Amino acid sequence: MDTAKIVQEIDAEIARLTSARNILKGSGSNGARRRASAQGTRSATPEGTSRLTAAGRRRLSELMKRRWAERRKKAAGKSK
Repeated sequence: MDTAKIVQEIDAEIARLTSARNILKGSGSNGARRRASAQGTRSATPEGTSRLTAAGRRRLSELMKRRWAERRKKAAGKSK
């Protein structure tokens, strides 16, 4: 067999394997799009909108304020 022909076949095999690797890793255009949608990375709500209602945000705010107050009490008690 001719050496040039062997090198050409090796280069073709390397290109095929590189393409397969990129598809599996998701760096190919179709693979990345397919993997992103499968992972659910796209949000269901448009950007800038909140999933919480006003009442839910108010409850969450109250709960966090209570937690922070308890942490401040414990921290003040330990430092004495």
